[in-house]
Amino acid sequence: MTSSGSKDETYSTLLLDAIRVCRQYKPRFGSQKKGGFTLEEFNKLYGDDPFYSWMGLDSPLLYAAHKAAGGMTSIYRQIGIGCQRIFQTILIDTLDLTPEEASWSYEHKNRDGTIRKLSLDGRIPLDSVRDGEKKRTVSEWLKDAGERVDVDQGILSALKGGRV
Repeated sequence: MTSSGSKDETYSTLLLDAIRVCRQYKPRFGSQKKGGFTLEEFNKLYGDDPFYSWMGLDSPLLYAAHKAAGGMTSIYRQIGIGCQRIFQTILIDTLDLTPEEASWSYEHKNRDGTIRKLSLDGRIPLDSVRDGEKKRTVSEWLKDAGERVDVDQGILSALKGGRV
């Protein structure tokens, strides 16, 4: 395990690296153009359109507004991704789990045939928690949390995170 200061730096970097992705955001303006439009491409697209240019929509201010709006949506998404990475890393550091043990995902086929990957923020397989005291603490927490939200006792005892 690393020192507390080093962990703080690691956790901060996980969050900041996720947020830095937002600097690259470019609006798509309703198109399917992968990577979005640069300001120059926007100027050509809107400037070449008689109606948009007549209405004044070919303004760099409109581009900036779209970039800011999409960037705000992106930053919220990236903060969530960064927090998920921090949470998983805390599970790994605290419970001595591997990255594979601390994560879980599955793929779902949408009606349109596309595949969507869904994942948990973190996972604690009790059998992978090797420290007995930590295992008991997690098990008790799982039991208490289940009881607070009225999970049936049969289900609670069947969970892989059930009583030790």
